[in-house]
Amino acid sequence: MFPVDKFQDTRTPFYYYDTQLLRETLKTINEESGKHANYHVHYAVKANANQKILHIISQYGLGADCVSGGEIKAALEAGFPVDSIVYAGVGKSDWEIELGLQNDIACFNVESIAELEVINDLAQKHGKKARVAFRINPNIGAHTHANITTGLAENKFGIAMQDMDKVIDEAQTMANVEVIGLHFHIGSQILDMGDFKALCNRINDLQSQLAKRNVFVQNINVGGGLGVSYDNPDREPIPDFKDYFNTYATHLRLRNDQQLHFELGRSVVAQCGSLITRLLYVKQGSYKQFAIVDAGMTDLIRPALYQALHKIQNISSDEPNETYDVVGPICESSDVFAKAIDLNRCHRGDLLAIRSAGAYGEIMASGYNCRPLPEGYISEEFR
Repeated sequence: MFPVDKFQDTRTPFYYYDTQLLRETLKTINEESGKHANYHVHYAVKANANQKILHIISQYGLGADCVSGGEIKAALEAGFPVDSIVYAGVGKSDWEIELGLQNDIACFNVESIAELEVINDLAQKHGKKARVAFRINPNIGAHTHANITTGLAENKFGIAMQDMDKVIDEAQTMANVEVIGLHFHIGSQILDMGDFKALCNRINDLQSQLAKRNVFVQNINVGGGLGVSYDNPDREPIPDFKDYFNTYATHLRLRNDQQLHFELGRSVVAQCGSLITRLLYVKQGSYKQFAIVDAGMTDLIRPALYQALHKIQNISSDEPNETYDVVGPICESSDVFAKAIDLNRCHRGDLLAIRSAGAYGEIMASGYNCRPLPEGYISEEFR
């Protein structure tokens, strides 16, 4: 699976992306979403903005879900059609809004009345009419880590359900905005389809509430959130997109001609990416042994930030297993990738692959401890 011999002369740590798997994943997304004529998939750029990855994704006809002006620029540079770019985020700066207006992006997902007012003012300044969708906080808890739950009333995201009518009324008084939809997102790394079913039921209720006021929106955006198998990336390299899309087809009651939008990130790119790191030392402790590698939390922060678990493999060794804590060189106690895991016996210079790292890996890397950012390579570069 990994061209280990060709990795030897490459400076570690680095990200390696299996583009064959990425293309198979994108093909599956198109096949399963394509069974529903009114389904539209946008890629959540925040998951991975490597230009080589973005370019491949854009070739498969996905739109782009952006949460910053920088991501809008990255999407445009990668070839995503401007009329498929949506822009979300709780804190949009003026220059970012103006960038979206100047490029005539498809939609701004608005998270407050204050933001709506600024968008209207800036649209008027530029002689534009901004298309907006209101991000409604559905107050639904997802079965995922607390730090990546976004749909509860206590979270900073979205407009409270009880304020939905008020914000729609406010928008109708504004000359430079056009309300085209409702937007939702309840969290990330969700594997329980019951969470998405609960969202469908909440949207059905809200749509019925709007219907009583004769309010119709042409787009419903349900965000993303579909998780991946971090435990068994080889057994489950492609998430169950069929079940995911069918959950919405079964439980969400769309109006005639309504379009349904998705914003998938992790499920598109996580499994195709691995962080390749070199073993520096095997350190014998009093009660355990440490495999000290040259990658750290600066390169992959998920284990430190979310207590995330990634499958780790020694791709240089086929010797019998031993038990290790895999740790990095950063001067922080939280710089730990895994504790008490079995790896093929480790030696200085071995290469380890930290799997399922294509999402929220390279994109979240930092220069803490004055470390260089890791490079990201696609599999074609090692042929």
